[in-house]
Amino acid sequence: MGNSQESHDFNTSVLHSVLPSALTEAKVSPLAEGLKLYDTASHTTSVFTPIKPGEVGIYVCGATVQSSPHIGHIRAAVAFDIIRRWFLKLGYKVTFVRNVTDIDDKILDKAAAAGQQWWARAYYYEREFTRAYETLGVLPPTVEPRATGHMSDMIDLIQRIIDNGHGYVVTDENGKPTGNVYFDVASWPHYGELTHQKQTGGAQVDEAAAVADRMGPSVDAAGDDKYNPVDPADASPDKHDPRDFALWKAPKDTDPLDARWNTPFGVGRPGWHIECSAMSHRYLKDGFDIHGGGLDLRFPHHENEMAQTRAAGYDSAARWMHSAWVTAKGEKMSKSLGTGLSVPSVLAEHSAWVVRYALGGVQYRSMLEWSDQALVEAEAAYERIANFIERAGVALGGQPTREEIAGVAADQLPADFTSAMNDDVNVSGATAAIFTAIRSGNTLLSKLTDHADSPEARAEVRASLVSVRAMLDTLGLDPLAEPWVTQGAAGAAGDGEDETPEHKALEALIGEQLAARAAARKERDFARADAIRDALAEAGIAIEDGPQGSTWSLK
Repeated sequence: MGNSQESHDFNTSVLHSVLPSALTEAKVSPLAEGLKLYDTASHTTSVFTPIKPGEVGIYVCGATVQSSPHIGHIRAAVAFDIIRRWFLKLGYKVTFVRNVTDIDDKILDKAAAAGQQWWARAYYYEREFTRAYETLGVLPPTVEPRATGHMSDMIDLIQRIIDNGHGYVVTDENGKPTGNVYFDVASWPHYGELTHQKQTGGAQVDEAAAVADRMGPSVDAAGDDKYNPVDPADASPDKHDPRDFALWKAPKDTDPLDARWNTPFGVGRPGWHIECSAMSHRYLKDGFDIHGGGLDLRFPHHENEMAQTRAAGYDSAARWMHSAWVTAKGEKMSKSLGTGLSVPSVLAEHSAWVVRYALGGVQYRSMLEWSDQALVEAEAAYERIANFIERAGVALGGQPTREEIAGVAADQLPADFTSAMNDDVNVSGATAAIFTAIRSGNTLLSKLTDHADSPEARAEVRASLVSVRAMLDTLGLDPLAEPWVTQGAAGAAGDGEDETPEHKALEALIGEQLAARAAARKERDFARADAIRDALAEAGIAIEDGPQGSTWSLK
C-alpha cells in the first residue's frame, strides 16, 4: 500500500518572493480601459475588464518536468511573462500562478528506464526549468504549486464532480472501487464550448474553430494526433463514452508504491487534467481572469479542465489565452518529433538576451519560426539597442537609474508603443515603436555636438533614452536590468557598474586600441588608424565613430 496524500501536503507549493507592486495599492492607468485581448472560447478580441477592480488573476499551465526544457516550452513562458509585465505596467496587482506537473506517466516511465526515483527526476528537471526561466528574465510566479502537493485538493474536487452527477467510479466484479474515475461527458451539455465541438453530430466544429485547428492540434482526431497522445487510462474499455476522460487512475503494475495515493474511490494517482482545476481554484478561488497556456493544450487539456471545473460547481476562467507554437521549417517543435532544441544548448551559443528577444519578438498568437536567421536578426537588434543606449549614456555622462526606468508609468510611454501593447499585446508593433524612438534618439545625438552645452538638447536626449529603456523594460529587455547585467549581457550599453571581469578586461584592451587610433587620426596618420580599425574588425569588434568619440560593440 502506498502512502496517503497527506504525506505530500507539506510540499503544497513553492512560494516565491512577492513582487513589490503586489504590496502597494493598485493605481491603474487610464490606458487600461483600452486593453483588448483575444479569447479562445469566443474567437473574439474584446476589452479586458477585471473581475475585481485593480487586480488580475492569471493561471498558466507550467511544465511537466520529465526532461530538459526546450525552446517550445520557454516560448509560452516568455509570452505570458510579457503579458504579465504589461498588466503590471498598467498598474494592476497581478496574482500569477504557474504550476509544476511533477507526477505523470512520462515521468514515471522515464525515471524507471533511467533507474531513477521518479520524484528525484521530477525535482531535477523542475530546477532546470527554473534556471531557464531565470536566465531568460521570466519573472518568478506569485506561487508555483506542485501537483504532488495538492492531492487532497484533487480528491475533494473529484468527489464534488461525482456528487454532482458528472463523474463515475469504476468498480470490480465485487463492487470494490478500482481506482479509476471518469468524467461523464454526456452528463455535461456544455462540453466542447472552449473548442466549439458539438455534443451531437460527430466532431463538427464552427469555422472559426476549424481555422484554429489548422494552426494547432486537431480536435476531431485527438486520439491519432501526434501532438496529443492519448493517456493510457483514457483508452480504457471501462468508459461509458469514448469522450470520457480520467479524473483518477488506478496504478499500473510498474508504478512505484510511493506514486500511489489512497482515496475513497480506490488507490491511484490523478489524471492529467484534474491537477490544474484543483490548483487554480486553490490559489485564485472561484473564477479568475485569465487561463493561459500553449496552443497545443487547448484540446484536450483545457477543454476537459473547463468542463470539470464547472461541473464541480465552480466558475472557470473568464478568458482563455493561448500562445502559438515555435516551428522549425514549418513543423511544430516537439521532443516527440525530434526537432526540440534544449534551452541549455541554445544558450551555449547565444546570449540569453538575444534568445529572449527572438522568442518574444512576435505577438503571442503568431507562430514563431525558429531559425539561425531569427537569431541573427535578434543579434542585430541588440547591437542597435545597445549602441544607442551606450552613446546616449556617454553623451549625458551616465545612465538614468533602474529605479527611474522602472518607475515610468504606462501613460508616459510613447503612444505608438502603448497602442500596440493594448492591441492584444502586439509585440511586433511595440518593437517597431522602440526602433522608431531609437532612430529619433540617434538623430538627437548627432545634433547634440552642435549645441553640446544646451540644457534643452541634453534634456531631449535624456528623455529619449529614458523612453527607450522604459519600453524595453516593459518587454523584459532593458539591457541594464537584471538578469542581463549580472550575465554580462549589457555589453556596450553598460555604464561601467556591475560589469563582469571579462568585460572590464576587454574594455581596457580595446580602450587602448581606440586611444591609439584617436591619436593616429589626430596626427592625420589615417593608414595607421584604418589598420587598427581593421584589426579590431577581424577580431569581431565593430567600431562606430560619433561626435562624442568612438564606441565599440561585439559583432
